[in-house]
Amino acid sequence: MKDILNLVRTAIWLAFFGAIYQELKKPAQERTWHGKVAGIVPYDFRLPDLQRVKEAYWAPDRDVLFTEKVVGVGWSVNLPVAIRKLSEIASQYSRAIRSRTGD
Repeated sequence: MKDILNLVRTAIWLAFFGAIYQELKKPAQERTWHGKVAGIVPYDFRLPDLQRVKEAYWAPDRDVLFTEKVVGVGWSVNLPVAIRKLSEIASQYSRAIRSRTGD
């Protein structure tokens, strides 16, 4: 388990430094400080605003579980979708248990 955590930690640091490198290799006037490392991992080093925070953590109309992080590297969790999906899983589990016990 410790090896997996070390691997994840290393991947996060590599993505962080990759994002910084990606921005610094651009001319100063072209730096946006947000984008994707290797076209996959999102990053955003701009100051957050309320709208971006809301879009990342509270977007019940979207069906996307993972959204781009407001600040930093990686993804955030869209809380209403996470709650909805956990509720669905709990309901399915409950129905499966009832069907096995005959209730």
